[in-house]
Amino acid sequence: MNGAIFLALALSLDALMGEPRWLWARLPHPAVLMGRAVAGLDRALNGGASQRLKGVLAVLILVSGAGGLGWVLQQLGPVVSIIAAAILLAQRSLVQHVAAVASGLRQSDEAGRHAVAQIVSRDVSTSDASATSRSAIESLSENFSDGVIAPAFLFLIAGLPGIAIYKVVNTADSMIGYLTPRHTEFGWAAARLDDVLNWVPARLTALLIALVGRSTSQLGNAQRDARLHRSPNAGWPEAAMAYTLDIALAGPRSYHGQVRDLAWVNGAGRRDLGPPDIDAAIAIVWKAWGLSVAICVGIGGLVWVY
Repeated sequence: MNGAIFLALALSLDALMGEPRWLWARLPHPAVLMGRAVAGLDRALNGGASQRLKGVLAVLILVSGAGGLGWVLQQLGPVVSIIAAAILLAQRSLVQHVAAVASGLRQSDEAGRHAVAQIVSRDVSTSDASATSRSAIESLSENFSDGVIAPAFLFLIAGLPGIAIYKVVNTADSMIGYLTPRHTEFGWAAARLDDVLNWVPARLTALLIALVGRSTSQLGNAQRDARLHRSPNAGWPEAAMAYTLDIALAGPRSYHGQVRDLAWVNGAGRRDLGPPDIDAAIAIVWKAWGLSVAICVGIGGLVWVY
């Protein structure tokens, strides 16, 4: 047994079990505990002078705590490591939330908007079926990187401490990394470290999507469009998905009542989207997940042999 095999088992366990409601109705999910830690540090440190330095201190505390806890749990053996890693992965829950958007749209535009509002931060109150579908596919693509490939990659190279550190940094970025007046300085370290940790996984995700979608010839175009994204990483899986399905993603959208004229990804692609396109994107993500598991098994086999 080795880390790659542990990861393959964790990915499979997450895909099989997802987020058991009976368990998390009784116990706080690790992501909830991480959120509480971030919020507590935000309240305790975010104020007065030297906010950026205090933000760096907050991230150091979070990383040290998560990494230390991950190391302790890892000493309890492979079964604990596999279960803990599976809990910190999000393939099944991600697909379920995105599939709910397709199901909602098949009922009505309003039901689709309600479902997609659960997974995106943009204003979708007036979205039509195409805009709702686009939002769901973008969220699926980006979160396949953030919620599956990135934590899996960190587990592969650094074990349970690695995946724990990634998840707490990603949680901190989602809470304090936004460019709001309160967090512009304090959240700087969390946002930059999240960018660093996602740099390789985002590009790996794009490659996986292109491989299973047989669109590797479009990776050059995807790379070009990814650079237009406001995030240095999120544009990669989105662009790969856009070119794989030959659809247009991104473009103008509303945040907090203000329309932002963002660039299109694969602007020449089809813009009239609906539930079948969401289904197609989900199928691509499952294939990319399967390829990831196969790669882990292959790496594990080579390690075992040699």
